[in-house]
Amino acid sequence: VFRMYGSLRVLLQVLWAQLLCGWVLGSELTFELPDNAKQCFYEDIIMGTKCTLEFQVVTGGHYDVDCRLEDPDGTTLYKEMKKQYDSFTFTAAKNGTYKFCFSNEFSTFTHKTVYFDFQVGDDPPLFPNENRVTALTQMESACVSIHEALKSVIDYQTHFRLREAQGRSRAEDLNTRVAFWSIGEAIILLVVSISQVVLLRSFFSDKKTTTTRVGS
Repeated sequence: VFRMYGSLRVLLQVLWAQLLCGWVLGSELTFELPDNAKQCFYEDIIMGTKCTLEFQVVTGGHYDVDCRLEDPDGTTLYKEMKKQYDSFTFTAAKNGTYKFCFSNEFSTFTHKTVYFDFQVGDDPPLFPNENRVTALTQMESACVSIHEALKSVIDYQTHFRLREAQGRSRAEDLNTRVAFWSIGEAIILLVVSISQVVLLRSFFSDKKTTTTRVGS
């Protein structure tokens, strides 16, 4: 009974830690960025918190956007122009609202699909109430290993999901170009065929000639 109670308590702690991770890790979003547009996001951060901004352009144009990160005073912490993907880690130097923006203002015709993951703070410990001096039990060690493995699985799933979306977008774009090229070739072939028929008919058609007599 005591062993069963201990296992149940460990599982409840793992579930609670997973909930806390959802609150601590911040924001993860995929959004549409139209041409000649700019989209900004805001996050309240406490001083001394370690943060990571990671983004990737999934679809659109040359798969590039402008990215800019500012602190509460408006000081630029990170700025990159026409990047396809990047990652930036910093430690908040002051309390306040931090702003990061994605810009597609340099593009006139194509809209983009952008994914970003803004992580704020570190993961909370799985067993915050345990004495850190004592060694973890076998069940606790197994839970920690499973927790780390699940985080890796989530990261890999996100990575492959983005690559699949990007590959699908490129395949659809290539398919559209091939379709238009095929239609253009068919039209050109039809025009050339009609021109050849008309030209050949002109060679074998009877030409009426008129004669004029001139009397002296």
